[in-house]
Amino acid sequence: MDTLRLLDILGFAVGIVYLILEYKASIWLWLASIIMPAVDMVLYYKAGLYADFGMAVYYCLAAVYGYLSWRFFRPGKGDGTQKERPVTRYRREHIIPSAAAALLLWAAIWFILVRFTDSTVPVADAFTTALSIVALWALARKYAEQWLIWLAVDLVCCILYVYKGIPFKAAIYGIYTVVAVLGYRKWLGLAATADAQAAGGQEPPLQD
Repeated sequence: MDTLRLLDILGFAVGIVYLILEYKASIWLWLASIIMPAVDMVLYYKAGLYADFGMAVYYCLAAVYGYLSWRFFRPGKGDGTQKERPVTRYRREHIIPSAAAALLLWAAIWFILVRFTDSTVPVADAFTTALSIVALWALARKYAEQWLIWLAVDLVCCILYVYKGIPFKAAIYGIYTVVAVLGYRKWLGLAATADAQAAGGQEPPLQD
């Protein structure tokens, strides 16, 4: 078995674990968020997906921020207590800045791929990378709508990886597409529960 195929299978296995943890809103997903991109760095580089390679580096660094954001959340009561961040809805004031950031990142990454690499899929590679940056930020903030952003990324990635000949990676993104819909529904329920508890003067429970 060649190295590319082995890495593809390994990334698939870790990705399944990550997906389960993300669906459950478990803080342990951030551990998988370090392991999975470490594998993906080699896979993407060998496959010539240079923007995705850079994204994998970003994932490793962002996983640290995500863990800290979830684990050491301060409810804002001024008592210095720390709770795990609850699932909430995407704030309206973040929509336009997020969309603008995604478009600017897409254009910048597209330019870099065309100008400095031999990428054969610069448009799609830049699109998924730019949108993933925004989606990962939304995940770190524990917004339910992060699933909708990932849904768009997953659909494009599934097609892209089939085209680039890494079928296991394509398969897991096909699974991601389905789970993104289910995950969004689940997180909406978690957000509603957190809102109800906050309205009742109770802190949202810690999530495992």
